[in-house]
Parts: sequence; C-alpha cells; structure tokens
Amino acid sequence: MQDEVISEAKGAMSRSLDALKREMSKVRTGRASTSLLDDVRVDYYGTPTPLNQIGTLAVPEARMITIQPWEKQLIPDIEKAIFKADLGLNPASDGQLIRIAIPALTEERRKEMVKVIRRMGEDAKVAVRNARRDANDNLKMLEKEKEITEDDLKRGEKQVQDVTDSYVEKVDEVVAHKEKEVMEI
Repeated sequence: MQDEVISEAKGAMSRSLDALKREMSKVRTGRASTSLLDDVRVDYYGTPTPLNQIGTLAVPEARMITIQPWEKQLIPDIEKAIFKADLGLNPASDGQLIRIAIPALTEERRKEMVKVIRRMGEDAKVAVRNARRDANDNLKMLEKEKEITEDDLKRGEKQVQDVTDSYVEKVDEVVAHKEKEVMEI
C-alpha cells in the first residue's frame, strides 16, 4: 500500500523533471539546436505541421541551422512560420535550403536567460514538493484508516523525503548545466 504511494510520487516527480528538461531544451543558448524550432508549425495543405515532418533539419555549424524542405514550394511558408514564432531568428533561403544564423547572445540577454532558467527550475522544485505533499497526505490517510501502522507512516514519509531530495538535486543539476551552457561564449 505505502509502496504504491511512493511509486506514484516518484512518477509525478519524474514527470516534473522531464517537463523541465523539455522546457530547458527550448531555451535559446548561443549554440544552434534544432529543438529551438520544435514548436514552429507550418501550414501544410491547411494543417499546422511540425517542421521536422516537412523537411530535414540539421546543424552544420555551431551557430547555424539548415532546413531542407521536401517540397520546395513550402519555403516561403516555412520562413513565414519561423518569423511568426517570434524566436528572434531570421531565416534566409537560396531556393533549395533555408539557413538560420543563430546570433550570439549579449551579456545582458544571457543574464536574463539565466533568470528564466532559474525560475523554471524553481517551478519544477515546487512541482516535486507538491508531489511530496500529496504522497505524505495519502500516507497519513492510510494510517488514519488503519491500513498502515504509525511506524510504516514514518518510514514511508522518510522514503518520500529521500526521493524528493534526490529529485530536487536532479533539478539543480539540470539548471546548473543549462546556466553553464547559456553563459558560455
């Protein structure tokens, strides 16, 4: 019974960490990454379609992303979608290939990005702590209903706290890694 509660908490904490990693991958660093364009949708025969489903995305250089659409007539639509996404990127096309030069981040912009990253990390920690609170509440309810003993409750709360500490540490590692990546020139 208490193992179910703990594994449920682990699952919730793991989902919070995964969500943080997904969000972090969208934060722009000075380096090119195709994940910057994950949320860009192109109108493909009336359907909003992800870029990676209508062409090949590549990173040939540290500050360059290329998109080779499978249908050349989509180039203007792709450029329009990238502009509309408001990522601060300027696509340039030669009729065959779209090149996106990733501008270097200014020191001021880097510091702003670090603040955003820290806020994301803090939000993830709050989600982890909420999972801990829910697990502890469930354990207390089980103890109240006499399904587990008081000793089991204390043991379960300690296990939940240990899991929480480990996930908070993982969140800190992800945040520190991304901060380092953003501050690199």
